[in-house]
Amino acid sequence: MSTINPKTYLKKIDGVLILLYLLLVAIGFISIYAVEHTSEAGDFFQMNKSYMRQLIFLGIGLLISIVILFTDSKTFPNLAFLAYGFGIVLLLATLVLGREVNGSSSFLVLGPIQIQPAEMTKFFTALALAKFLSTVDTNYLDKKNRYISIGLALFPAVIILLQKETGVALVYFSFFLAMYREGLPNWIPLLGFGLIFLTVATLMLSPTMFSILIAIIALLAIYSNRRKIRKKKKYLFNTLAIAAVAIAFSQLLVPLTFTKVLKPYQVERIYTMIGQEAPKAYSPGRASGGESAAEYNVRQSKIAIASGGFFGKGFLNGEQTKNDWVPEQRTDFIFCSVAEQFGFLGSMILVLLYMSLILRIAYIAERQRSKFSRVFAYGLAGILFFHVLINLGMTIGIATVIGIPLPLVSYGGTSLLTFTIMIFVLIRLDADRSMILR
Repeated sequence: MSTINPKTYLKKIDGVLILLYLLLVAIGFISIYAVEHTSEAGDFFQMNKSYMRQLIFLGIGLLISIVILFTDSKTFPNLAFLAYGFGIVLLLATLVLGREVNGSSSFLVLGPIQIQPAEMTKFFTALALAKFLSTVDTNYLDKKNRYISIGLALFPAVIILLQKETGVALVYFSFFLAMYREGLPNWIPLLGFGLIFLTVATLMLSPTMFSILIAIIALLAIYSNRRKIRKKKKYLFNTLAIAAVAIAFSQLLVPLTFTKVLKPYQVERIYTMIGQEAPKAYSPGRASGGESAAEYNVRQSKIAIASGGFFGKGFLNGEQTKNDWVPEQRTDFIFCSVAEQFGFLGSMILVLLYMSLILRIAYIAERQRSKFSRVFAYGLAGILFFHVLINLGMTIGIATVIGIPLPLVSYGGTSLLTFTIMIFVLIRLDADRSMILR
């Protein structure tokens, strides 16, 4: 460990980031407390309550953070690949030994402790991606290196999908933000938006109409590029190949994903978002016009949010919160507790805190001399942005319910520890922002 001068070191620590972290953690604690509080509640220090367990995990996280702040910053790139390998081993072990919770086998039970390796591996993946991209021999203009970086980011997601934890697996796509910052070609994000368009079109149109639409688009492309096609026939071949792939994606991959990968309630929620009813082939066993559990959750969440009005009902005065009308209110739907008690004003303050946190991390990323620190920072910013966007979208009914917690606010020890560690590792790296770390 390198020698640290306390006077100069403390000046380098980003106090704004620490303040934003503490504010969000405090909001999370009081929200979880409000969910579990009843008029008959006895002693505050009840170890069987979620808010007390969250407080214990927060204490553990802060102790680890102190250790991180006094750790040599070179430790993190040096251990990056080892940590990534450890995370992969944990994910594979979870496939065999994992405990099933809410339909997914993504939890490992170690005595009295229950951990979710899929959450922890986000941190390990961010380290490994930063390490790879900052290596002297890595030229990101080389396609091979791009594919390796994509593989590093998405390999854990494949294992997590096998655990039937679709929501957490999708979070790993947020690492594309860091890769894009480092020079990932524009066509890759465009490809992603194209796949989203094809998926929505597949769900809204009949197979015949979809094929006709693709054929029309292909003919228009051929006509507009007719001069190029006369000179080089490969343009014609490429256009026809893209049209064929689009049809195959629609007719084969989308149905396979909706029947074999996504859960029935997720399929129903996606169709609800586009104003259609899920076919029986995708949602077996559901009566026509019936309400799924996910739709019930969202409806109750909307009621809680709307009932808060502009200023809210006040702390501990939320009827939906007190009467436990919203399922998973401590975890995935914690935002409706904030909205009901503190209203639109409190909700906007929470959103602004998250925006400030993400923008602050992006600002910190751009002032780094070391590519390792910059990539790690953008990895963290991408994860936070994805979590906040999807979680808030879930609670207000504009995104499918996929089990994404609200960072630092939702109940969950593994999630809280992971985000705490990632934030304080960034703070430690930023304190040495003039150094080159590899």
